[in-house]
Amino acid sequence: MTRNPIAQLASLGEEVLDKASQNPTTARVVNAAVQLKERVDDLAKRVRGLEALEQRLAQLEGRVEKLEGTGPKKPAAKKTPPPAAAETSGTDTPPVS
Repeated sequence: MTRNPIAQLASLGEEVLDKASQNPTTARVVNAAVQLKERVDDLAKRVRGLEALEQRLAQLEGRVEKLEGTGPKKPAAKKTPPPAAAETSGTDTPPVS
């Protein structure tokens, strides 16, 4: 009876996994990967918590500004120079009288 290629690959894969699990270097790499995943998950939880705190802080800052009356001020409209100022020659010397 001949084995099909898929069964042969599966058998080889099982052998490779068995040998890899017995290798101490491979075990260390796998353990490090698992620890890294756990640390990344923990960090993600902390970042989500920080985002919520930042939103709450922004709301509280807005309330304090509103209560103190120191909210963001509107920028003043730009004034155009009077026509007389536009007609000067632009030199620093005073006119001779």
